[in-house]
Amino acid sequence: MPDNQPAASTSPAPHIQLIQMGRAFVVSRTVYAAAKLGLADQLASGPKSAEELAGPMQVHAPSLHRLMRTLASLGILTERPEQRFALTDLGEALRTGAPGLARSSLLISGSPWSQRGWDNLVYAVQTGKTGFEKVHGVSFFDYLAQHPDDASLFSETMIGFHSQEPSAVAAAYDFSAFETIVDVGGATGNMLATILANHPGPRGILFDRPHVVRDAPALLDARGVSHRVTIEPGNFFESVPAGADAYILSHVLHDWNDDRCLSILGHVRQAMNTVGRLLIVEMLIPPGDTPHPGKMLDMAMLVQLGGQERTGAEYGLLLGKAGFRLTQVVPTNSAASVVEAMVA
Repeated sequence: MPDNQPAASTSPAPHIQLIQMGRAFVVSRTVYAAAKLGLADQLASGPKSAEELAGPMQVHAPSLHRLMRTLASLGILTERPEQRFALTDLGEALRTGAPGLARSSLLISGSPWSQRGWDNLVYAVQTGKTGFEKVHGVSFFDYLAQHPDDASLFSETMIGFHSQEPSAVAAAYDFSAFETIVDVGGATGNMLATILANHPGPRGILFDRPHVVRDAPALLDARGVSHRVTIEPGNFFESVPAGADAYILSHVLHDWNDDRCLSILGHVRQAMNTVGRLLIVEMLIPPGDTPHPGKMLDMAMLVQLGGQERTGAEYGLLLGKAGFRLTQVVPTNSAASVVEAMVA
């Protein structure tokens, strides 16, 4: 080929790229099926064929073989002689309780009750209302309050989805100056436990709804910080624990619209001392066409929860309305940043 001739593009044609985007659900549904069936757990002891697994799993052997063959093409399994399949490193991550808790995340995102909200994305764009509430008649968090097992899975999902953030936040921001840190809406305490493990001085208060914090003692004990944490059940739309010098809102404000955020921030402002710090951990939306996981997460906020991801400037405006002033934005070695604010 002559030197001055442009190289052929290796990217698929635009229409092919669009079709691939539209059919991405085939991959997600296939992986969800593997998670729902507990396939990785069945293969934990070694390679097995579909015929060997069909009885214990109570499934149709030929169809299971087709699923396993497809999972092998995705790198989750690998096919061995005699049509027996084994876990790859990727497949090992699909086991129950594996580091990162990927299975919990897949079970939440792929579950029919969650998917039904996404079926109404067009409705959400047309109306500004959530697709989730349209089909379920209740908000996302009210649904979880009525379904405690799903609530536990959701807490595990958040640990896995944001797995890189707690250590990145603990390393990027100096928490050592604080005596008491309140993790408002802190679920089972993953963020708070990581911060306390990295900063031995402060004590913590974990604050969230009763059905959410029920799983916290086990996590805090496993992390070795239970003796430094007080668990206080409550609702941040009513009040938050008073008198601490640091309040963390980690992926809380993005769940709500501005009016609801102002209610949360108002209770925090009322509770914190005059020299305290408010620390908001969120994915800040970058300008322009820059790819960022927060932009895709924003679609989940639109469809499922009714909240939104925000830019740094938008957080500054929101804080100003709530009686705070933004003092600094601390980037971390993750997709999230720490937005620090003080009472204005």
